[in-house]
Amino acid sequence: MEYFKDNDFFEKMEKVAVPKLDAARTSGYYTAYDGIKIYYDKFKNKNVMSKCICTLEPKAIWENFYKLTQVPRPSNHEEKAREFVMNWAKENGIHAEMDEANNILLSKPATPGMENRKGVILQGHLDMVPQKNEDKQHDFTKDPIEAYIDGEWVTADGTTLGADNGIGVATGMAILLSKDIPHGPVEVLITATEETGMDGANGIRHNWLKGDILLNLDSETEGELYVGCAGGIDGEIAFDYTPEAVPAGHKAFQLSLKGLKGGHSGMDINLGRGNANKLYFRFLKAVSKELDLRLSSVSGGNMRNAIPREAFGIVTVPAANADKFLTKVKEYEGIFKAELSAKEPNLTFFAEETALPQNVMPVKVQYNLINAIKACPNGAMRMIDSMPDTVETSNNLAIVKGGEGKIEIYMLMRSSVETAKTSLAQVVASVFELAEASKINFTGEYPGWKPNPDSAIRKEMEEVYMKLYGKKPAIMAIHAGLECGILGSAYPHWDMISFGPTISSPHSPDEKVNIESVSKFWEFLKATLAAIPTK
Repeated sequence: MEYFKDNDFFEKMEKVAVPKLDAARTSGYYTAYDGIKIYYDKFKNKNVMSKCICTLEPKAIWENFYKLTQVPRPSNHEEKAREFVMNWAKENGIHAEMDEANNILLSKPATPGMENRKGVILQGHLDMVPQKNEDKQHDFTKDPIEAYIDGEWVTADGTTLGADNGIGVATGMAILLSKDIPHGPVEVLITATEETGMDGANGIRHNWLKGDILLNLDSETEGELYVGCAGGIDGEIAFDYTPEAVPAGHKAFQLSLKGLKGGHSGMDINLGRGNANKLYFRFLKAVSKELDLRLSSVSGGNMRNAIPREAFGIVTVPAANADKFLTKVKEYEGIFKAELSAKEPNLTFFAEETALPQNVMPVKVQYNLINAIKACPNGAMRMIDSMPDTVETSNNLAIVKGGEGKIEIYMLMRSSVETAKTSLAQVVASVFELAEASKINFTGEYPGWKPNPDSAIRKEMEEVYMKLYGKKPAIMAIHAGLECGILGSAYPHWDMISFGPTISSPHSPDEKVNIESVSKFWEFLKATLAAIPTK
């Protein structure tokens, strides 16, 4: 098949055959007209759309970000991205090192006249959250992100964009490449596997970095300076069981809940969006006894730090109850839509008859599992008293998956108060102990970041922002797991702050980054580096 690479040609053809091209995009294949075949996805989305972001200003950031979109970097699969960064550094004569936790440290001396300034560390994480729409054909371990301009935003075609935290990494790269930006000694710290456990930050080599000030580039609202964040802990629960044969006379259905928005389990946990696992098991709780429903398998959610958008499973019911089951599914779709109409307008809940599975879950285990999921705390638990718009404590019931003898459950609990985080974990443990779960473990605990009222860099950046934009930035704490708390434990002398451009719907296929905010973020960073105080 021939691939056309002439943008002018493509634009002319698009004017002639927009409907056909749109149909081709929907099908994921190609359309043909006037004897010419155009491979729509590969040509338009990857070659044209992605290249478009390279033309945006500031080019120093967007060109680097585009390069990052072309290298697979989902959490726990960052090898190619690390290789890319190390090769990029070598090609550009930039000193680069890697520690035992796969963190990368890049460094650049001060520009002339700035040698007496305090050293600055620009920090971001290399990995991204791999989320895609169900109908999107995409392998995050192999395929590039198909980024494109959508009005005032840059987004991706059916997947997460990776602006979290690709923009931060790209910005650090831009400073390292710069020839005309005044700055003191600069280090760029690119951490590993932030999204699934903060492994890089937890394993950071001590006495490795030389700087005094950490600028974390992983916040997601321009005009806000973050001075604190929540800590977190992962919950890992399992139900082991001996499968039973499907009862005689049963019919099987694939039960599907789709179309939820999902989102970041910290930033978006207070928005009242639906949790696919909670809704799915709410239905099972309501009908399982009445209809003699048996659960064979389930798959809901796929990332601890992403609000689950979809849940699927295989269930069986007696043939005599099949029609009533389908009626109940329709009824609960209406209930869910009515309750969540403003937040989840695209929610769908439906069942389709399918082949009988090999086995189902024992009644007692099914009963305990359903009750435990129904009772498990989820969403925002408490707000910060002094900051009533910011969540203090939350839980994200992120993943419920399995069958064939084992169901696994994963969740992420967050709190800016350590004792509250511990208490929430105890509540979760109590629920699943009562349900006789086979395993209840809590792992990956990391501390929050307590605001420093005497932070000199905060005061300096407030003044810089005021000079640039005529107003003060908002001083915020964030209900998300920034790495500052962990890194600050290894380097307690650091003065730290977090900021970044505006990113909407991170950790979901709706993720997008505001173009204008990237420009403001870049100007603010450059002015901040110029204003760093002397040692």
